[in-house]
Formats: sequence, C-alpha cells, structure tokens
Amino acid sequence: MLELINAFGGLALAFLGGGLAAVLSCIGSAKGTGMTGEAAAGLISEDPEQFTKCLILQVVPGTQGLYGFVIWFFVLLQIGIFGGSGLQSLTLTQGLGYLVSCVPMMLGGLISAKAQGRVAASCINIVAKKPDDWSKGIILCVIVEFYAILSLIASILMILNVA
Repeated sequence: MLELINAFGGLALAFLGGGLAAVLSCIGSAKGTGMTGEAAAGLISEDPEQFTKCLILQVVPGTQGLYGFVIWFFVLLQIGIFGGSGLQSLTLTQGLGYLVSCVPMMLGGLISAKAQGRVAASCINIVAKKPDDWSKGIILCVIVEFYAILSLIASILMILNVA
C-alpha cells in the first residue's frame, strides 16, 4: 500500500510541477500581454498605422507562457508520457525533484511576464511620440526576456538531472 502511495504521489508531484510551470507562466503572459494591449488600444485609436509596431510589443510578454509549456512538456517527456513505454514509477523524492525543478520557470515566468508587460506598455509611449524609435522599446523588453530565458534554462537543467 505504501509503495502504491509512494509511486502515485511521486507522479502527482511531477504533474503538479509541470502543470504549475505552464499555468503560472501563462497567467503572467496573459497579464503582460493584456497590459500592453490596453496601452496599444489607445494609440491605435488615434493612429491606426502603428498597429504592427504595437502588436509586436504586445506579443513579447507572451513568450513566457510558451516557456512554461516547454517545461511542462519536458516533465511529461521525462516521466514517460510520450515514450510509449508507459509511465515511470516515481518515488516521492523523485516527484518532489520534478516539482522543485519547475519552480524557476513557475516564478520566473510569472514575474518576468508581468514585468515585461509593464515595460512593453510603457514602450507604447515611444511609438506614440517617435514611431521610428520603436525598436528601442523592443531592446528594453529583451532585457527582461533574458531573465525568463535564464529561468527556462535552469528548469530544463534541473529536470534533466532528477535521478
């Protein structure tokens, strides 16, 4: 009985880690893209020709949701969902290892997407005042993106090393 609880508990923790990495990153991306979309809507109503520049700025905070999905996929790959050989039997310790491995992307995705959304929303002002300088706003957004990428790499390296 204890072995059964141990095996399913480990799987549950692994699923929880991957799921939270995806969900929290997507929540952050939704908030970030939403903030930017709100800011862009005002400018586009005044100057519809700036739609493409605003759209690019709005898409940038959405990448963290994609990174969270990648982590979810890595966890499922590691525990045998996609291998055709069936689920691995995971101990509670291994399941906890997967859960902890997902924490960098959970928090990094959530926090950086919201921060990047604030930066991107502020960069809409650049587009409004100097449309030719909109690429400066992209550079400001990329600086925040760097930390989301670090979170992604940290989680991947940890997931690949859960024993």
